[in-house]
Amino acid sequence: MKEALKNRTKKFASDCWMLCSKFPVSREFNAYCNQLIRCSSSVGANYRAACRAKSKADFINKLKIVEEEADESMYFLELFLEISNKKEHDEIKRLHNEESELLSIVVASIKTMRNRKS
Repeated sequence: MKEALKNRTKKFASDCWMLCSKFPVSREFNAYCNQLIRCSSSVGANYRAACRAKSKADFINKLKIVEEEADESMYFLELFLEISNKKEHDEIKRLHNEESELLSIVVASIKTMRNRKS
């Protein structure tokens, strides 16, 4: 499961980058694209860090960062749904659904770890 999530989070970041490459180059789009690229790639980077956690508390703390970055990614995808051309909407919705699934997995993992006895 750990390797599958590493791969999914990396693919999500790559797919967000590809989506952003399709948007017009403008000050407005660039601001949102930069944010989406940062937070989407941070999901995978912080998940990898969580996998190397030194303790249960460290693992939970790192997963909380993943949760925040995933939620931020979803926010920017929602903004793109409102401001972008209709031709990108299917891809944006797909990415939003993927991030929603990843977020659910992370939240469930946090709950599981909190309920586990040390």
